Amino acid sequence: MTASEQTSGQEQRWVLQFCHGYDGPFLDCARQYAALFADTGYKVCTVYLTGKPSEIVRLGSASDEVIFLDYTSADVRGLKLAAIRDMRRLVITRNFKLCIAHRGKPIYVALLGSTLPVIGVHHAFGDYQRFSRRLFASLFKARLWLLGVSNAVRDDIRASLPGWDASRISTLYNRLDIEAVQAQLHDRDFAREVLKLPADAWVIGNVGRLHPDKDQATLIRGFAQALPGLPAGSLLAIMGSGRLEKTLKELAAELGIEQQVRFLGQVTNGRRYLRAFDCFALTSDHEPFGMVLVEAMAAGLPLICTDCGGGREVVDGVGELFPLADTDGLALALQRVARLDGIARAACAARMTQRLQAHFSDQAAFKAFWSLPWPVLIRLRD
Repeated sequence: MTASEQTSGQEQRWVLQFCHGYDGPFLDCARQYAALFADTGYKVCTVYLTGKPSEIVRLGSASDEVIFLDYTSADVRGLKLAAIRDMRRLVITRNFKLCIAHRGKPIYVALLGSTLPVIGVHHAFGDYQRFSRRLFASLFKARLWLLGVSNAVRDDIRASLPGWDASRISTLYNRLDIEAVQAQLHDRDFAREVLKLPADAWVIGNVGRLHPDKDQATLIRGFAQALPGLPAGSLLAIMGSGRLEKTLKELAAELGIEQQVRFLGQVTNGRRYLRAFDCFALTSDHEPFGMVLVEAMAAGLPLICTDCGGGREVVDGVGELFPLADTDGLALALQRVARLDGIARAACAARMTQRLQAHFSDQAAFKAFWSLPWPVLIRLRD
């Protein structure tokens, strides 16, 4: 960096966004938080702790500057001293006013490598179950505020940190650039052609890793139980890969529905193909948020979801909820959705559009974030 660039950096007000990596949904998470500072007078520097430099990631981060520290996961185990040194070097190059850190390791490095106020964003349950993490958070409580991606995650953090003022631990939902996502959706016919799904079948969609947390076993059992009450030729299409693929295929064969269950594998930019489905079902065990539900909502799909975790908060009032692992409840929900006529589906789509705009849009997040009564944000607004 030249002397003139450093001088300019000291004059301009900056926000540092520190991310563990950009795999899976975390690139869009970086975009979401960078968007909170659009037209505020602040520039955003996004730093990725792990991951190779990538022009696609640079553009997708929607930030004024993107830095790749290029560590491996093995490099950042233990004390992470090199990353802390990198943080100390970085924070003196810009007039940083705030750090937003996603997940545990970036929060740790940001607090030890700077004197900035830090907003820690948590995307999963159980982040403060370990005593060492609770102790660390408490040591830095004076300049640490916490966000959960759902009320369920927020409440999990509050339960783990009972000595904290609850107002310092809040919720900011994950969200979409709704218009951009909808503009990228493929139409139903093209999506079905690519996914090799019949044009005239009634198709239940599911997207997720083939992992016990996603509980596609319940989905397959519920689908088998619902089949007599579903339209003729109905299919279940599961998009994703993982270690349970063989087990789930064996379950479908055991239930005699192997021809009605399609395993689509990993699909690049899978959310663009959601309109291939007639409804969307998620059977996860305590999903922290359920971003795929929001994406399915943007595609206009009727939703069915387990009544637990953050998924309930997305679907409540606009979709079907059933108890965790309850195949009877799931089967009945599938049959109810299959009976929706055109008028009912249009009314459902209208309710989902309203909910998207009110809770899961960039505009809603901007309003919610800047309304938080935290001193660190009040100072930034002034």
